[in-house]
Amino acid sequence: MSSLTYDLTLAGLSVGSAAALTGIGLVVTYRATGVLNFAHGAVAMVCAYVLRQLVVEWGWPLWAGATVTLLVLAPALGVALERFVFRPLSVLGGGPAQTLVASIGVFVLLVGGAALLWGQGARDDAPELLVAADPWGQLAVVLVLAAAVGAVIRWTRFGRELRAVVDDRRLAVLGGIDADRVAAAGWAFGSFTAGLTGVLLAPYVRLDPYGLPLLVMEVVAVAVAARMRSLPVAVVTALGIGVAQSQLTRLHPRGWGEPLLQAVGANLFVMALLIAALALPRVGTRDVLPRTATARVPTPPGAWIVALVLFLLPLGFAGSDLHTSVQVPALGVVLLSLVVVTGRGGQISLGQAAYAGLGALFTALLAAGRFPGLPRLPELAALALAVLLVAPLGLLTGWPAISRRGLALALVTFAVGVGVSRFVFAQPYATSGLALGRPAGFDDDRAYYVLELALLGAALLAARALRTGRTGRALAAMRDHESGASASGVRVPALKLLAFVSGAALAALGGGMLGMGLRAFDPAAFDPVRGLLWFAAVVVLGADSTLGALAAAALLVGLDAGARGGVAAALIGVLAVLVGRFPGGPYEALRSAATRLRPGGRASLSERGEAVRRSLRGTAPGPPPDGPVPPAVAEPSPRAPGSDSAVLSAHALQAGYGGFRALDSVDLQVAPARITAIVGPNGAGKSTLFHCLAGTLRPAQGQVRYGDRDITRLPAHSRTRLGIARTFQQLAVFPSLTVAENIRVGAEQGRVDDPAAVERALRLLGLDSVRDAPAADLPTGTLRRVELARALAGSPRVLLLDEPAAGLDTAEVAALARVLKALAADGTALLVVEHDLDLVAGLADVVHVMTAGRIVASGTPAHVLDALDTRETPV
Repeated sequence: MSSLTYDLTLAGLSVGSAAALTGIGLVVTYRATGVLNFAHGAVAMVCAYVLRQLVVEWGWPLWAGATVTLLVLAPALGVALERFVFRPLSVLGGGPAQTLVASIGVFVLLVGGAALLWGQGARDDAPELLVAADPWGQLAVVLVLAAAVGAVIRWTRFGRELRAVVDDRRLAVLGGIDADRVAAAGWAFGSFTAGLTGVLLAPYVRLDPYGLPLLVMEVVAVAVAARMRSLPVAVVTALGIGVAQSQLTRLHPRGWGEPLLQAVGANLFVMALLIAALALPRVGTRDVLPRTATARVPTPPGAWIVALVLFLLPLGFAGSDLHTSVQVPALGVVLLSLVVVTGRGGQISLGQAAYAGLGALFTALLAAGRFPGLPRLPELAALALAVLLVAPLGLLTGWPAISRRGLALALVTFAVGVGVSRFVFAQPYATSGLALGRPAGFDDDRAYYVLELALLGAALLAARALRTGRTGRALAAMRDHESGASASGVRVPALKLLAFVSGAALAALGGGMLGMGLRAFDPAAFDPVRGLLWFAAVVVLGADSTLGALAAAALLVGLDAGARGGVAAALIGVLAVLVGRFPGGPYEALRSAATRLRPGGRASLSERGEAVRRSLRGTAPGPPPDGPVPPAVAEPSPRAPGSDSAVLSAHALQAGYGGFRALDSVDLQVAPARITAIVGPNGAGKSTLFHCLAGTLRPAQGQVRYGDRDITRLPAHSRTRLGIARTFQQLAVFPSLTVAENIRVGAEQGRVDDPAAVERALRLLGLDSVRDAPAADLPTGTLRRVELARALAGSPRVLLLDEPAAGLDTAEVAALARVLKALAADGTALLVVEHDLDLVAGLADVVHVMTAGRIVASGTPAHVLDALDTRETPV
């Protein structure tokens, strides 16, 4: 027994060492660049293929091939990726979302390129490095690398520069540090560890373009467990999981739990990835998805006519051409699920292949009578029931999405996709011997294609329903600015669940259609790598475009059917690495270029230019040339009985960050029909107090009350629906919506559902002339009025304003002051956090001065501000 334990420990150390190498590379790359390199596994696969090519195909000595592969090719790949993919993204201002999509694009590109060069079959003759035959040698390499990297980071000048770049890249550059050199070094080292991982693993696993990259990506769990920072934690975690996974092979359970326990024992890294992604939500939470800089480009009606003709053309095909074509509508439905989740809802989902596969699997099980507790069903009924069964499973990714964004959400959805693939699709007890027929009367390819077109049409209508109306505007608001949507009253958590559940249902429908088209359940058709490919295809062809999803489906099926496998992946990969240059998709880029190059195009006047022209022509409508001047007295808004008694108050609020106390027993009253202002130096706690009142931060102690009701634990959208609206210091508008649609979101989600609220807000803020203009195309001053109009459209009783004068000129500030005074005269309670003391002096009824987390003075503006001037306190 001790001999078996020792042998299994050695085997576990071998696997754990390879995983530790991956963790070291991912951590170093992330610390140097802020990018979680999803292409790490693809780089490992390419290096393994190149070493095999040099040694097996060309007859090079092993040492020479390994030297060229590991010391030349692998670092060069890393430097090339940094120089030509990620550095341009940084220069163009790309955030974490763009780098994530570009990283997935590199993964897809390398996988597709490898399939083109070396074919898609598995190779079992990869050369074995000498160190790979000895687990202790692998462990020594890992420990030496980890110690060397740790020493460099801790004790060398480069290490200090690396830490400075990680802490604040811009400040490091201003301090004379070459951040590009640091990033290039990080990428080179990360790619070297990827190459080493690939050549060590290749002799023991199948070497193919899909299997090895996915295997390496599964062990990203060790880097996540290390919070993308700690090398010792990454190494210890990798070795521990490797040894535990190896030791679990000794267990031979009996009974119903045998297949499940065996699956867990063989996929412990997948389990660790899922647990780490769920337990550590703070990894990479800075962004969600690439945002378009302009409003969404409308699709010309002629494009839909062309699409309809192209999708009807296969009805004239025969033989293998038609058999291939039946895959296009089915894949189109699957990709529409990504349009709903990613394009409409703005959520990263790398696991849609899992839901598509579950749809196909459940359809096959129901049609075969093998689904527990249910009789055999006709194929169409089986498909419908499968969709209903899979839709609630969308909560597997929808529920974590409530508290996760960006990279953290990407990891969760990827882990769910891999977990379903490993624990369901790869298990013989669930999938062995499954065949899937077609519905009665649709067995022929042409008849089945007609059925698919009908189902595709239904899916398009469902996707359109989530694009228009109240739900569509709420989804667009959540996608464009999640905090702004919540502040407008949008129930963001419920809306995220709706997006993921709807996406799961559509993916299941498409997956079932794919299975019936192939007449079998094929687990390889729903591999997690395909999920990454589908995500990249939808993003680069326009995530919010249903037409783009259909084009992506035709592209993916057509290219791989008409050419050597891998062409579609390579093309999508190329487009994905360029996503930072056209975040709205290639159609938007082409349309924008055509607009700029179109001869004879008419220049359009700005809002102020239109006002000047109207004034010269003697017409009155619209704001005057020197800026908008709304009416001096606001139109009274409908108010509920007893609204004058409404008041927002804070009682003994305490809040802090780490060991710093931002609020120290703060009491505050915001009274109706009065304007309350808060001033104070930076770091005084003004923003923290504001967030506690708005519901975006929960205090450690104390209460926030709305009248007699304790609302301390209520989220922001619930407070908005009670009648507490807010604006943001940094503009929170929805660029893909027009001005009127922005305001309508506030009217629909606010306290009062008043049909006239939009028109009243447009008139009050002088926005009639730009009501149909996309918000993305408007200047800052106008957008400030749009944001305020959206807040007012919900008829709030309390209005919280966070530096409302930021970015406004003198005329715009004066106009804003008149509007706010009119609102107070109408009975609204206003709280203003502002640095402009002149505005505060002429606007506020009560001023509170904060310092070091406390209110140190309160009173009328004349009394408080005079005392503030005497002390020369900066604000």
